Amino acid sequence: MDVFMKLLEALFLAVGWFILIYMLFVIAFYTFLLVFSFFQLRREANLYKSEVNEEYLNANYTKPVSIIVPAYNEEAGVIESVRSLLSLRYPQVEIIVVNDGSTDQTLAAMIEHFQMVKIHRAVRKQLESEPVKAIYQSNIIPHLYLVDKENGGKADALNTGINVSRYPYFCSIDGDSILEIDALLKVMKPIVKSKDEIIASGGSIRIANGCDIQMGSVLSIRLSKKPLVIMQVIEYLRAFLMGRVGLSRYNMLLILSGAFSVFSKKWVIEAGGYSVKTVGEDMELVVRLHRMIKERNLNKRIEFVTDPVCWTEAPEKMGDLQRQRSRWHRGLLESLWRHKKMAFNPKYGLVGTLSIPYFWIVELLGPVIELMGYLFFLISILIGDVYLQFAFLLLLLMLLYGSVLSMVSVLLEVWNSNKYPKISDVIALFLYSLSETLWFRPLTVLWRCAGIVQWITRYRNWDTLQRKGISKI
Repeated sequence: MDVFMKLLEALFLAVGWFILIYMLFVIAFYTFLLVFSFFQLRREANLYKSEVNEEYLNANYTKPVSIIVPAYNEEAGVIESVRSLLSLRYPQVEIIVVNDGSTDQTLAAMIEHFQMVKIHRAVRKQLESEPVKAIYQSNIIPHLYLVDKENGGKADALNTGINVSRYPYFCSIDGDSILEIDALLKVMKPIVKSKDEIIASGGSIRIANGCDIQMGSVLSIRLSKKPLVIMQVIEYLRAFLMGRVGLSRYNMLLILSGAFSVFSKKWVIEAGGYSVKTVGEDMELVVRLHRMIKERNLNKRIEFVTDPVCWTEAPEKMGDLQRQRSRWHRGLLESLWRHKKMAFNPKYGLVGTLSIPYFWIVELLGPVIELMGYLFFLISILIGDVYLQFAFLLLLLMLLYGSVLSMVSVLLEVWNSNKYPKISDVIALFLYSLSETLWFRPLTVLWRCAGIVQWITRYRNWDTLQRKGISKI
C-alpha cells in the first residue's frame, strides 16, 4: 500500500512539473509574440498611418471590391450593417447580401428598406453552393444586391456570394457587424502596395456593446458596463494585438476573422472556396491557402492590419458565450485535423514548423492543460504540505499567463490606437484584466474543452446566438 501511495504521489508531482514546464513554455512563446507585435505595430505606424488615405481613393490606383454579407436570421442588425457599408470611403464596390434561407424577416426587411426588385443576373458557378432562388437590386442604390438562396450555412452563403460577385477581390463581413468609414480602404492598402504578393488581408474586430451606434455609424465609443462583455473586449485585444500581429509579421497567420477580411477571388476559387464541412470556415480557408502557396512554391502572403476596425455585437448572456466559444474551439480542431500533415513539416516553411504546432500545442491543447492546472491547484490545497507551495507557484504562473498578458494587451491598445477616449474605460479594462484568471479564464477553459468533446462525439450543430441588433446593444 505504501509503495502504491508513493507511486501515486510521484505521478501527481510529475503532472505538476509537466504543467509548470508547459506554462513556462507558453509564457516564453507569448513574450516573443509580444516583442514581434510591438515591432510590427511600430512598422505599421510608420508605413500606413502616416500616409494620406485620399491617394487611395483614386479608382485607377485601388482595386474594386465585392462586399459579401452572409445573413441568416439577421433581421435585427442587417439594415445597420448595410448602412455602414454604404457610407464606406472606397472608390468602387458592390455590396451583396446573401440571405441564407432565413426564417425571420431578413429578406422582407432588406427588400422594403432598400426598395429592391428582382433582376436577371448571369452567375458563373465557380464554387458549389445551394440553389439561388432570386437576385434583387436596389432601385435607390444600384450597387446593392440581395441574393435569396436555399439554406446551406455561412460557408455556402459565402461561396454563393463569390459566384455572384463581379470584382477581383471580395470582403466578407458578418451581418451583425459594421465597418468604420475608412476600414475597407485601410485593409486594402497592403494588397495595393504589394503588387499582388498579398492575397488576403484582415482587420481588427472590436466589440460594439456599449457604444453609441446610429444609422450604421459609431458616434461614440464607450465600454459596456457588463463584466462579461468587458472581459470579451480584453480577450479580443489580446487575440488581435498580440497573437495575430506577431504571427502576421512572419507570414504565419492562420486566422483572419470571418467578420472582416479581404481575399483575392482568384486564389480562393483556386483553393476550392469555403468548406461547408467545418464551423471554422474562415480559419480552414486561410490554412488551405497557406498549404496551396507552399505546395506550389508561390511567393504570396496573408497579412493582418490593426488599423482598420470592424465593430461587432458580442454575446451578453453566459449561455450564448458558451455556445460561441465551444463552436470556435471545435472549428479550430476541425481545421487543424483536416490539415494535420502540415504540422512539423518543413515543406510548409514557418507555417508548418512553428505556426501550426503553436496552434496545436498552445491554442488547442492549452485549455486541457490549464484545466489540469486548476484541478492540480485544488487537490494540492486539500493535500497540503509541499504540494501547497508548488500549487501557489503554479497559480502565479497562470496569473502571469492570463491576467498580466491581458493587461499588456490593454497597454498596447492605448499606445497603438486608444479607441477608448474616456480614462475611466481604460482603468476599467486594466482592473478587469487583473481579475481574468480568477473567474473568466476558468469559464472559457471549460467551454473550449467542451468544444473538443463536441468534436470527439461528432456534434456538428452551428449553435446560433440570440441577437439584439447592433444599434440596440
